[in-house]
Amino acid sequence: MEMTEKEQEIIQSLDKCDFKEIHKYFVDKNEARKALPKEEKQKLKEETDKIQEEYGYCILDGHREKIGNFKTEPPGLFRGRGNHPKMGMLKKRIMPEDVIINCSKDSQIPVPPEGHKWKEVRCDNTVTWLASWTENIQNSLKYIMLNPSSKLKGEKDWQKYEVARRLKGVVDKIRSQYRGDWKSREMKTRQRAVALYFIDKLALRAGNEKEEGETADTVGCCSLRVEHIKLYPELDGQEHMVEFDFLGKDSIRYYNKVPVEKPVFKNLKLFMQNKDPGDDLFDRLSTGSLNSYLQDLMPGLSAKVFRTYNASITLQEQLKALTNPEDNVAAKLLAYNRANRAVAVLCNHQRATPKTFEKSMQALQAKIDAKNQQLEEAQAELKRAKADHKAKKDVKSKEAVEKKKKLLEKIKEQLEKLNVQVTDKEENKQIALGTSKLNYLDPRISVAWCKKFGVPIEKIYNKTQREKFAWAIDMADEDFEF
Repeated sequence: MEMTEKEQEIIQSLDKCDFKEIHKYFVDKNEARKALPKEEKQKLKEETDKIQEEYGYCILDGHREKIGNFKTEPPGLFRGRGNHPKMGMLKKRIMPEDVIINCSKDSQIPVPPEGHKWKEVRCDNTVTWLASWTENIQNSLKYIMLNPSSKLKGEKDWQKYEVARRLKGVVDKIRSQYRGDWKSREMKTRQRAVALYFIDKLALRAGNEKEEGETADTVGCCSLRVEHIKLYPELDGQEHMVEFDFLGKDSIRYYNKVPVEKPVFKNLKLFMQNKDPGDDLFDRLSTGSLNSYLQDLMPGLSAKVFRTYNASITLQEQLKALTNPEDNVAAKLLAYNRANRAVAVLCNHQRATPKTFEKSMQALQAKIDAKNQQLEEAQAELKRAKADHKAKKDVKSKEAVEKKKKLLEKIKEQLEKLNVQVTDKEENKQIALGTSKLNYLDPRISVAWCKKFGVPIEKIYNKTQREKFAWAIDMADEDFEF
């Protein structure tokens, strides 16, 4: 439902509108759905499954494959990620006339809704999307793709991590080359070498050129401007410090203070000379030229591969350093999350503290308090059982002591598990672990770790993720090295 032109004339400011009634309607609707009896919920599930069965699959190279997002988004307000300048704009309804269908010549072409027709039907077997349209906010293309668990997606995933593993063999040579290039006579070569150092050391994204005013003012390494960095010969007791402050992908702020090597510091000073704050830091460099240079160093190599390589190698090294084979599963999981957190920090995967954080922490604390109470009672009971055994010295009283001891140990273990959860939650509240786990970390590292240390894979990957990484679960044994 959209405002008419007449309503737009009347309503000049949304601040004066009261949306409480609409909000209440949706909250009530949601609550009513939750309160439905089991039979009704089952009926709804069956209807959803029926739709999934009809529209949620396609045939690819003779195999029946699951489709990822077979529904288009309904109209609504655009949120965007981070502090997006187009937040609040109206996302229009996708009509059949907006949609391009992509299928085989001999397949049954989907029938558009009555009175409508598709924008186009094409048969392009060089792409993996099944339908596409252009959304109205940023004029970007949206696609209906295969599910991440499909064979095609799994193969692409595997190839991505294999390229990153190949980088391991040449990364030392590349590093010594860009270090040498810091002293090059050519400004272009120097800039490329410093940018590559940042991409490698700080896992910065390369940053692609965008049309002016097309989207948010977000940048990556190659598109950094003079205003995005500050140089300090000395800061916080360290020499040659660089302070980064810019909006990265999804308008997420990247703020970091890092010590760099002296030649890098000197080069940055040189690149900034006689430039205004809005001028490009690397004015002789583009993402395209950087990637074609990398392609010459190793087939398939791009700036993005460094991010995957550094994320995966960091996880593997951190797991080696943090895992204690003697620990219980809860402590091993804390070590895993800490290793994953090191990667998320490296990749700047932040999130706002969840709204439910305080509530869930209070619930955890209540469980800990109750468990402490149980512990005190169990200790008192054990003391009594020991005194009883001392007096009676019979088999029954001895068995009672052993029973109470076992109960006490079990409660101590449960309490330790709860305390580990508190630590994990607290350390995790502003870090998003999911992005790196799903996109940057070779799943074989996690699978091998699980197999080696006896941690159930379900503790690391949920059902959907296990389907996505089925290839890794089958392929990796406990000795896998990235």
